[in-house]
Amino acid sequence: MSNLVNLTINGNQVSVPSDYSILKASEVAGVDIPRLCFLEGIHEEGNCRVCVVKIEGQKGLKPACRTQVSEGMFITTNSKDVYNSVQTNLELLAGNHKFECWKCSRETNCEFLDLLRRFNVDNDYSNADLFKHKDSMLNDTSKAIVVDSSKCILCGRCVSACEHYTGLGILNFNRRGSQTYVGPALFHNLEDAGCIYCGKCIQSCPTGALREKDDIRTFERAIRDPKKTVIVQVAPSVRAALGEEFGYKIGTNVEGQMFAALKELGINEIMDTNFTADLTIMEEGTEFINRVQNGGVLPLFTSCSPGWVNYLELYYPEYIPNLSSCKSPQQMAGALIKTYYAEKLNLEPTDIVSVSIMPCVAKKAEALRPDMGRDGYKDVDIVLTTRELARLIRHRGIKFNELEPIKPFGQLAEYTGAASIFGATGGVMEAALRTVTEILEGHSTPVEFNEVRGLENIKEATYKVQGMDVNVAVVHGGKAIGEFLEHMKSSNKQYHFVEFMGCTGGCINGGGQPIVTAKMQGKVDVREKRSKVLYNIDQNATFRKSHESEAVKQVYAEFLKHPASHEAHELLHTHYKKRDYYTKF
Repeated sequence: MSNLVNLTINGNQVSVPSDYSILKASEVAGVDIPRLCFLEGIHEEGNCRVCVVKIEGQKGLKPACRTQVSEGMFITTNSKDVYNSVQTNLELLAGNHKFECWKCSRETNCEFLDLLRRFNVDNDYSNADLFKHKDSMLNDTSKAIVVDSSKCILCGRCVSACEHYTGLGILNFNRRGSQTYVGPALFHNLEDAGCIYCGKCIQSCPTGALREKDDIRTFERAIRDPKKTVIVQVAPSVRAALGEEFGYKIGTNVEGQMFAALKELGINEIMDTNFTADLTIMEEGTEFINRVQNGGVLPLFTSCSPGWVNYLELYYPEYIPNLSSCKSPQQMAGALIKTYYAEKLNLEPTDIVSVSIMPCVAKKAEALRPDMGRDGYKDVDIVLTTRELARLIRHRGIKFNELEPIKPFGQLAEYTGAASIFGATGGVMEAALRTVTEILEGHSTPVEFNEVRGLENIKEATYKVQGMDVNVAVVHGGKAIGEFLEHMKSSNKQYHFVEFMGCTGGCINGGGQPIVTAKMQGKVDVREKRSKVLYNIDQNATFRKSHESEAVKQVYAEFLKHPASHEAHELLHTHYKKRDYYTKF
């Protein structure tokens, strides 16, 4: 453990470990030092010089994020020369930033704009000539993510985050001098750069230089088309995070207000993706049992996370035979909306606009896959992230905090507790184990499988089922995925079932969820707090195993016949294939 040192910050004495930076020491002292390029544990390069401070006895100003504390330091963070230096640095950055705040995805939580206001930087950077070279660097050719270099301040946070979370190094600095911009190397576009669309770059960006493909206008037109019936599904994790956009504490369940807001927006029909999460367990669980009993390819890999599927198809296609053929709950819901539910509503599939609200950026690309639809129409027409739904609610003037909570109606809105935990890492595995063990054992089995819970990047457990040791694993985050698959190649251990999630923490920390600023990221683990919402829903549910769902039983009885039936395979299953990307080296 590091020794404590004593120092003074703005006249206040504080004792901190000797390996602390001045920036970290200031937090202990309750002093707010501005920061812009700093992202704790991910990007600590100190290249923006917004966090500079004055240290008595030392020449010049020092970056607080890169300067280690020492005994007797006397530090000033609010002197005139510090203020002037920070203001000048911000002015230089502002002079290279295209201001379109009224239409920016970060209109309410832009870290850069907050600093410009705090340091009274004048808003007179409107010279269009500054952005001629940057305008050509608008990379919007992918199906999920837009890179807008005209808003980039070259802080490097996204570059480091991509490497930290995925290990893929998709983003980097290109060109030199005033022509420098961030994007895929060798001037490629995201769609052929090997990007898995996890969206961690978006969540790490302090401005609107990185954002999801905006589908709000498409939605707004659809909802106003009298010839169309808009049906919306909502993923489990959205209810655990949406409230943050409206001032609620992290980890607040706003399920009721969320459904009320959708009704206020004029949605015709509301369903819950939790319903098809239960359906996924029936199909995927049956697939697992069939593989075990009939000598199929093992281990079975889950297929719920499109970021993970992208990773597998791009980097480890040799394992595609291990991947479950199940569509994700989003796509299962879309398929049922355009078939089963269309019949119930006496509608033509082409007259339905199927919309999903997702915590995931990669879901936008997934919905556009050519195998996700039939007869000339798609299963899911529009995908909005949690952030997009929040912007839509604000733009419409809906007072979210004052809405009376409601419950969604209809058969496709019922779900078990097992479905709700899909959004947390380990949740899909636990939900599957609840059903698979009970079906194989032929009697009631435990509800909780605590060994697969938690935030470790790779979790393993062994369960005795029908006298056989079943080895399972749970893996989340791109970097951990690569590590585990390499481990599988060299290990003699026979795994039977593995859950993969493209985002660390699972969907509750998906790339489309509310952005947590750099200051907050070091203070709270949103994955833990959001996960608790889903586990609380599960704990209080009447039914906690997917096969107990009466709604799911009814769909099979009326439409799909039984799990793994021909009808189920036609609608709820798909195939995956190897995809190529450009070679970086």
